[in-house]
Amino acid sequence: MSQASRVALATTCTFTCGMIAWVHFRQRQEKDVMHQGVVRDMERQRIKRERELDFDMQRQLEAEYKREQNVHNSLEPLSSNSAPPK
Repeated sequence: MSQASRVALATTCTFTCGMIAWVHFRQRQEKDVMHQGVVRDMERQRIKRERELDFDMQRQLEAEYKREQNVHNSLEPLSSNSAPPK
């Protein structure tokens, strides 16, 4: 085997091994990035559920307060049955 063919074989093997290592490295990076997307999505869903629970609790409190207190809409005119306070 000649010196030139040995150098060509060594260069080709080195380049091939380097490319294989690079592809595996990039695949692992992409997999990690995709997993981070899943983690962020799960966090968004958790926050959304918490906000929905808070909203439901506020709605229940509002309904309870309206039952216990005499509340009227300030945008509607007062009915003719009740006189404005003097």
